[in-house]
Amino acid sequence: MTNWLPNLETDIEPQQRRGPLYMRLANRIESDIAQGVLPPGTKLPPQRNLAFDIGVTIGTVGRAYNLIRERGLVTGEVGRGTYVTSHKDVPLVERSNQSTPFGGTRGAIIEPGNIRLDSTAAIDVGQSESIERLLQNIVRQYPREVTSYSRTLPQGWLEAGSKWLSTADWAPEPASIVPTLGAHSAILAIIAAVTAPGDKIAFEDLTYCSAARSVNLMGRRSIIMHTQAGYATPDDFERLCAQQHPKLVFLMPSLHNPTATTMPEDYRHAFADIARRYNVWIIEDDLYGSVMKRELTAIARLAPERTFYIGGLSKSVAAGVRGGWVACPPNLATRVYTAHKMLTGGMPFTMAELGAQLVNSGEADVIRNKVCEEIRAREAIARSIFAGLDFNSQPLATFLWVKLPDPWLSATFKNAALNEGVLIDDEDEFKPGRTEKTFHRVRLGITVPATREELTQGFSIVRRLMDTDNASYDSYS
Repeated sequence: MTNWLPNLETDIEPQQRRGPLYMRLANRIESDIAQGVLPPGTKLPPQRNLAFDIGVTIGTVGRAYNLIRERGLVTGEVGRGTYVTSHKDVPLVERSNQSTPFGGTRGAIIEPGNIRLDSTAAIDVGQSESIERLLQNIVRQYPREVTSYSRTLPQGWLEAGSKWLSTADWAPEPASIVPTLGAHSAILAIIAAVTAPGDKIAFEDLTYCSAARSVNLMGRRSIIMHTQAGYATPDDFERLCAQQHPKLVFLMPSLHNPTATTMPEDYRHAFADIARRYNVWIIEDDLYGSVMKRELTAIARLAPERTFYIGGLSKSVAAGVRGGWVACPPNLATRVYTAHKMLTGGMPFTMAELGAQLVNSGEADVIRNKVCEEIRAREAIARSIFAGLDFNSQPLATFLWVKLPDPWLSATFKNAALNEGVLIDDEDEFKPGRTEKTFHRVRLGITVPATREELTQGFSIVRRLMDTDNASYDSYS
């Protein structure tokens, strides 16, 4: 164990002396690792000892150690200690082939020929013709803009976001809109804009896990709310706020992914009230709301001063356009816009203008109507094939949340389906962290197969597997 003892006032660079103590300590550890003061394999002092020696709380040291662990600088186990990591002995080729701890359960590269039920991108209804026509017009109208960086926010981009995010009884002001490279980049920009490394962000125990993994990658900490009937409860959210003080909560009330449920009206009011009392920011991910009727009240309407409302084109128009928008609380649009630019490099003019023209011209609504019509037909096919099983769905839902017959386990069933050439998502794909809660369910997307016939084939394979005792499935390889 090292005798390393930092002085947070004199031993770090002046620009690093600002900010919370835990960040200053983490930065000092990182600096000493980089300079060789703490070489690979060094055991850092126990948290309690270091806290006493430098005159801070054990919580401060704990947050600093967590932060440098998330940066990949140290590793450790309870009872064993915290050690500086070493990568120099790992060959680059070998390291590049290793899976990352935040990559999820899906393969990075999808082999051709499989039936994909593991995605919910908008159905191909011939929208490429509209996109091609608009792109040609954009190139003709803006020849200089398409070859340069975007340094302005045209009013049309903001009006498109306001229009697309509007619900039956609420429309965000164009001035509150930030165009983004899809909903995911909007989430990251919000997190970067209103939270700091070490802050806690609350997620439901099943959620869009790319957001939760990104949180951990960015040095924030995800904490878990328990769900009932497919969505978080106000009681558990309030318990979490009182005990763990999250800075932000991530919700999908319109169509929860993956449970295919919709949060009831009274819960929306309760979440808005609790977040206000505990001063918690809200991300309301309404990406799937663009294919739903949006009959219930948006949380952003109930708590506009703290809610970031996100939507986009990927589920209802075209995922490849990467069109997204976020409606921000007052005076925060510029901050989110800047964070988005720093994280992504900024909006490419062609994509932003394309998304705006799709919405403002009415083409997006025409495409959405066709997509919704096809979703209804495919969801009816799913209901027919999976009749008699326990599953969640809605007429305009782009996926099903299916309970597996006993004795199937979620991950085992996913592997069995893959062996049959069908890609699905097991429940682990949607868990933001380790939990003892088991659902024994899988999510089946309905939008990616090119035809209803291909979808029917994939669903039929899945149903046949569900009707088979898994004792006949050989999981050895």
